Amino acid sequence: MNTGAGGVVAAGHPLTAHAGAQALRGGGNAVDAAIAALLASFATEPLLTGLGAGGYMLVAGPGVEPTLLDFFAESPSRRDEGAAALRSVDVSFGSAVQNFHGGAASCAVYGMPAGVCAAAQRWARLPLTALAAEAELLARDGVELNAPQAYVAEILTGLLAETPECAAIWAPEGRVLREGERIVCPGLADAIALLAREGAEPFYRGHVAAAVTEWVWERGGFLTAADLAGYRAIERAPARVGYRGRELLTNPPPAAGGTLLAYSLGLLDRAPPPPTLEAIVDAMRAAQEARTDEFVAGLAAPGFLEEFMQAHLGSTTHISVLDGDGLACSVTSTNGEGSGVVVPGTGIHLNNMLGEQDLNPLGFHRHEPGVRLPSMMAPSVVLRDGAVELVLGSAGSNRIRSALLQVIVGVADRGLDAHAALDAPRVHFEDDVLYAEPGIDTAAIGVRTVHFSAPNLFFGGVQAVLSRDGRIEGAGDPRRGGAAEAA
Repeated sequence: MNTGAGGVVAAGHPLTAHAGAQALRGGGNAVDAAIAALLASFATEPLLTGLGAGGYMLVAGPGVEPTLLDFFAESPSRRDEGAAALRSVDVSFGSAVQNFHGGAASCAVYGMPAGVCAAAQRWARLPLTALAAEAELLARDGVELNAPQAYVAEILTGLLAETPECAAIWAPEGRVLREGERIVCPGLADAIALLAREGAEPFYRGHVAAAVTEWVWERGGFLTAADLAGYRAIERAPARVGYRGRELLTNPPPAAGGTLLAYSLGLLDRAPPPPTLEAIVDAMRAAQEARTDEFVAGLAAPGFLEEFMQAHLGSTTHISVLDGDGLACSVTSTNGEGSGVVVPGTGIHLNNMLGEQDLNPLGFHRHEPGVRLPSMMAPSVVLRDGAVELVLGSAGSNRIRSALLQVIVGVADRGLDAHAALDAPRVHFEDDVLYAEPGIDTAAIGVRTVHFSAPNLFFGGVQAVLSRDGRIEGAGDPRRGGAAEAA
């Protein structure tokens, strides 16, 4: 855990957090720090995020209208029989196996370049060239794989060998890189420098966009030049729900995760604190059961959030920042697991969002063109008496809402500090199965339980910053090698 009056950055890698803290020390605000950390994460956590990814950023605090910036992946427009098949890969988390898909047919329209530039223009103090300098250096010089990132590479070996271009980066000697070895991405460094110098234009309407669409199209993917040219980052009003005298701000529709998180907290808020394990699991069960075909299909409809809450209540990587002035920035981004498609000359490893079952619950390639995919990502801020108390978000696919729910309960109901709230063992309920980390007695729950032998990245990767009693403290999730650094 790290504390500091000048602000704290919590992120999925120590070097990611360090880049953000440097921005705070250089006169930047929380958004500057989040952008610098986000760009650095392309080099430090390259299997989780990157220029071919998408995400969401929530900004709230003094003098700022709370805003959710949506730059998530979008469904492309190609619909013909020339498309390639999805490539299936099973990923094992030890006690659980999840199926993912890669290849050109898994690549959705990326939003990262648009999101970075929109955030910088809207809220940042420092020039983008300054915010990108550390990220470019890390990508060019290389980053030594720590144990969590090496583990991610190990379980994604099938996707990393998907194409010769991807294998050249991740398996230069015929095997996937291991802990202690360096991942060097000069093409990514050039792309970060291009983004900082020229903005998003080359990635959507210039030479990078042309290279991407041609490469993907020739391999049976769905991306077109029109898809990229028409992409825009979108500002939205956050979803809001009360909990224990606080207010949660989180990701609104058409994303799914924030709505389901808000619903779960609303259910728990009906009973006195603290909630029992059984109550938490019941809230998880209710959220899962609410995610029907009608729920997914209706997410994009105007007024959906209000109607849903009234009717029901009567990966990935994350960066959380709270600066010394009380401004919060919570940003979650993901490349999925990566498609294995690395476009030569661009530095871009494209996402596999069209191959993620959690994002395509109605079936693959069923979304209408131009629709934002219904992500579970939920960058969030908790307000207490109108001021920012907690900034958090998580990686972890369908486990994101479970991880965030338990951390918020830990802070609001049990009075835990950031470190203890993230370290506490977690559960996740899905498809009538309860998954549990060591240290939780599940005997009274009465459902089939899968016990993990140790804490695991399966249960998310929460990064959190907490303001309490006049001091700011942050913590990174040990399940994913998270770290926090004070300015």
